[in-house]
Amino acid sequence: MDLSQGPCLTTLVVFENTINKELIRSLHVYRLENGEENEVEREFVFRKDGPYVETAAAPLLLLQGVPAHELFEGRVIGLWLCSFAFHAHRLPRFFFIPSLLSISRNPKLKSIPTLANDLQLIFQRGCGTEDRGPSRELSKETCTRDGDNHYHLKRSLLVLDQDLNCLPNSGANSELLKSRQTEQNATGVAVKKKKRADSKDVARIALEDLAKYFDLPIVEASRNLNVGLTVLKRKCREFGIPRWPHRKIKSLDGLIRDLQEEAEQRQQDEAAAYAVAKRRMMLETEKESIEKEPFIELKSETKRFRQDIFKRRHKARALKH
Repeated sequence: MDLSQGPCLTTLVVFENTINKELIRSLHVYRLENGEENEVEREFVFRKDGPYVETAAAPLLLLQGVPAHELFEGRVIGLWLCSFAFHAHRLPRFFFIPSLLSISRNPKLKSIPTLANDLQLIFQRGCGTEDRGPSRELSKETCTRDGDNHYHLKRSLLVLDQDLNCLPNSGANSELLKSRQTEQNATGVAVKKKKRADSKDVARIALEDLAKYFDLPIVEASRNLNVGLTVLKRKCREFGIPRWPHRKIKSLDGLIRDLQEEAEQRQQDEAAAYAVAKRRMMLETEKESIEKEPFIELKSETKRFRQDIFKRRHKARALKH
């Protein structure tokens, strides 16, 4: 396809709904021949048990007033989480393309050509080559415009189906890593390095697997899951988790412990003991909700209660001194 003729795709941003995973929104920006930009927002239903369909929908992302070139992966707008962002004017040397948006790995995309055609432009291997298989390295063409309104092709490198625990484009690097699996230490004893999980194992990680380690810092969780920190953060974005919920859960655990101690001290006062027990149940329910839906923020009432606890502790320390 000759990108120097007709509209040129300069930006494609895809959002997933954090409540209904089947709802997908995309924002397309095309540069026209006269140099102006045309922004188009679309909504799709990615049915698990049927074909994908495009639905008529009023623009939501455009109404937020955020310029398309400022959107990035992990950005949250209301109930929408950005899962893929392509900007022709600032391409990284390598970037990861989700399996959900790869035509070779998700053929159901062909049922929605308005999105599939633009994805195909991004995935194509140079002029006229389609995304036919899970190739390791794909060249990508984008168009740029100079001061004389002439369009030029610019080629950069994309990586698909790569092992996220290894460096991209690592044909030689993988051989080097294999050769270093066993090394000799100072005493001449062979030392085996810990093997990271491959891409298939990473793909099998479910939200329930992550939830087991929400009470741990993200570094410790990545060790227990046997994946790299970057891979774990990427999995979090796939599940709509903008931030690892360890701090929120740790804060709730601390408040629950404080209330338990307070309940033991107020056993003789039935009214006070009941109020403490009621608040404790509310905090435990909130903790369970966050473990199930980790993108949820702490309730404003909980934040106020936590602030009151901090103030009481500060006053108590001040009186001791």
